[in-house]
Amino acid sequence: MRTSDFSRAPRVAQATAMFVGATRYSGPRSIVVLTMTWFRMVRQMKRLDGYRWHKVYWEFPFTLGTIAFFRDRDALLAFARTKYHRQLMCWVTDHDTRNATGGYIRLYNAEEQGYSNGVWRAEGDGMAHIDTFTPLARESAGPPVHRPSS
Repeated sequence: MRTSDFSRAPRVAQATAMFVGATRYSGPRSIVVLTMTWFRMVRQMKRLDGYRWHKVYWEFPFTLGTIAFFRDRDALLAFARTKYHRQLMCWVTDHDTRNATGGYIRLYNAEEQGYSNGVWRAEGDGMAHIDTFTPLARESAGPPVHRPSS
């Protein structure tokens, strides 16, 4: 069901800010050196009050990326200022392309409303579908979830 109350949902569902980023490292040496600061940075991030969840992904041959969720945008931006994150970003971007050849960061904010069902629903624990889909930008109302019987 549609809701704006995620108080009974898992911590990641309560997050309102998301970080997506990736770095293409220059080779195996860079990835080995990266790990020395990476593990300290992750430990520091997990201890932050606003941290909710993260996942690391890999793309061949040398790209590592992160998807991370935080309570809100300020918590995400506070993480960016932490000691090990600053050290890592300086190391990545210093010395031209010795350590990395590319990277990006995107920040996203959650819509106020979303969907929850069952034990994660604050308004009740029922499992139920919504009556209509959320309208697309070009629609004034979304179509019914269940099609009428013919």
